[in-house]
Amino acid sequence: MVTHQTIGERGEVLTSEDLAALRDNLHEQRLFREEQLRQFAADSTPPADGPRGAGQIEVHVKLAASARMVLADVEAALIRMDAGIYGTCHLCRRPIQRERLLIVPQARYCARCQQVREAAR
Repeated sequence: MVTHQTIGERGEVLTSEDLAALRDNLHEQRLFREEQLRQFAADSTPPADGPRGAGQIEVHVKLAASARMVLADVEAALIRMDAGIYGTCHLCRRPIQRERLLIVPQARYCARCQQVREAAR
């Protein structure tokens, strides 16, 4: 069980209860994404010919790629929890805001650094 506390920019503390709830949320997300990927793999119905079929394939491929990306993020967050470094921004090394983690438990960046990353795209 994780016993450390992370203090956010505004002094919010991630309690051990918060961390346990976040861990549970991440486990649920992992199970959901794994099941989603199993369903994508099992869906072997050939698409219709023509542009509609090509569009269905493209959507299927993009959804599967997105599910794999989220699954990787979730697994990385669980690893950070186990290592005791969960809740620290990968760029500025400051604590990630409690509210942000409660909304996006797999977040790697604080809100400010996430905005900077998105603006650079």
